[in-house]
Amino acid sequence: MPVEVKELYRYFLDSAGVATDSRVASPGKIFFALRGDKFDGHAFVPQALEGGCSKAVIDNDGYRVSGRTILVDNVLDSLQQLARHHRKQFNIPVIAITGSNGKTTTKELIKAVLSARFATLATRGNLNNHIGVPLTLLELDSSHQKAVIEIGANHIGEIAMLCETALPTHGLITNIGPAHLEGFGSPEGVRKAKSELFVYLKKTGGTAFLNSDRPNLRELVDELGMDQISFGMAEECFISGRIISPVGLLELEFSIRETGQTTPLKTRLAGAYNFENILAAVCTGVYFGVSSAEIKDAVENYIPRDNRSQISETSQNRLLLDAYNANPESMQAALVNFFSMPGENKSVILGDMLELGDYAAAEHEKIINLLKQQRYREVILVGDLFCSSPAPCDFIRFRDVDDLKVWLKANPLHDRFILLKGSRGIQLERCIALL
Repeated sequence: MPVEVKELYRYFLDSAGVATDSRVASPGKIFFALRGDKFDGHAFVPQALEGGCSKAVIDNDGYRVSGRTILVDNVLDSLQQLARHHRKQFNIPVIAITGSNGKTTTKELIKAVLSARFATLATRGNLNNHIGVPLTLLELDSSHQKAVIEIGANHIGEIAMLCETALPTHGLITNIGPAHLEGFGSPEGVRKAKSELFVYLKKTGGTAFLNSDRPNLRELVDELGMDQISFGMAEECFISGRIISPVGLLELEFSIRETGQTTPLKTRLAGAYNFENILAAVCTGVYFGVSSAEIKDAVENYIPRDNRSQISETSQNRLLLDAYNANPESMQAALVNFFSMPGENKSVILGDMLELGDYAAAEHEKIINLLKQQRYREVILVGDLFCSSPAPCDFIRFRDVDDLKVWLKANPLHDRFILLKGSRGIQLERCIALL
């Protein structure tokens, strides 16, 4: 008979945690034999058990190993139910973050700020989907005082489902823009999907951190009539802020409405578009009692990673790496910011914006038209969508990064300031070694 979640939880409490990848199985962990589009985790049960896992959770009785396997109705459902049951054992604030752009950067900034005073668990990397969220929740232990959970989605209903797993008490939507249109169907579909976080918080009496500089978020909160803690440029916000200098590394200041105290910040993040990400972290920190001095120290010492708003120097060029992901809003913001930055011999290398569905051609044409309004030493476009765009231009275009690498070897770039921006699937980071 398949086991119930409470029985599975007893196994979990006696374990060293969970694993979903047999290659990183370690002694004492429980292996969940998940299925994917191209694999079936059941095939790796022997490998996981040989690697030291104490148990393997399966839903195919043909892979039973006497005394070593736990049969359930559905492995993925069981992982999610286990995570929800574990989450319910902790009476701490859980802050959920979603949005079209900036989720991971905002999550990392909030983690840095809250960690100045509290033991804080946060999503590792961008493990923000139906598997990553449960895995993060299962890392909760009695030492944690706060949790920051990033929630991603590319279909309507996913955020609502993940909220029912994570049970957030607070939430933040960074923004709502044209991302994953292929899955959401339309901009209205994006709005409906992202709003699921605030709808959940309204239903459960939770609190929203509101980016008041975004009209569609203000409208959403007004429609729901929910509790909110606001941040933005307006002085009436709980936390207000202004950009001191968007040139180079971002400098800003924030003010606390209740005290009138103003604090300057010199960040290590490039791009004025990071202003709202930083202000979100400041707002969250002040709300939970982190001091302005602690916030200043945390933000100013935060160093971006994973090709997100990073400025780096190579032996040949200066690079602005923002190549982790891209959608129309983030691409436009990156280009506008890069064009305004000081520096000579600027070049851009842009990769396709993926998962835009029927909107793909029009959105890529908009980017090409924006590029025509700006002057760069080189404009290099990579991907089938940019290559097939009917928008006339004399930019350099390649079908993929392999073709770009061949060209860079024959035409090396020197003494340039180069922006790299594109969707993760284009893998622009593979050309960095040639820059």
